[in-house]
Amino acid sequence: MSSNSEQPTLKQKYTRRFSEPFKRRCVAQLTAGEVSIAQGCRLWQVSRTSLYQWIYLYSDRIKGTHTVVEMESEGKRIERLLARLAELERIVGCKQMEIDLLQTTLDLASQEVGYDLKKKYATRSLSTGAVTPSGLTP
Repeated sequence: MSSNSEQPTLKQKYTRRFSEPFKRRCVAQLTAGEVSIAQGCRLWQVSRTSLYQWIYLYSDRIKGTHTVVEMESEGKRIERLLARLAELERIVGCKQMEIDLLQTTLDLASQEVGYDLKKKYATRSLSTGAVTPSGLTP
């Protein structure tokens, strides 16, 4: 029983070398969220440490920093809504100026013609129901 062949052997460690394109492909999948770290460890049979080293080496992520993913914060939402409100107020102001311009133009035209253009130009005849210009009956 003293021979080595009878004793159970442990898995022998061996060094594997991965190509740079393979590492970059793995990092791309990890950073895109297609694969989690745990899934990557099982899928590619690589340690967590190796995956994190690849991430720091081949991605834009800086070691020791945390990436915070958050939904739209209340402050950003308020800023967005205030910007929208300002835009709508600007549009309303432009429309009001346009209405004032048209109103002034109509007043000037009424003065030049000699009668009020604001009133209905055409009136209905009571007996026939026909519409005639300036209230004249047919």
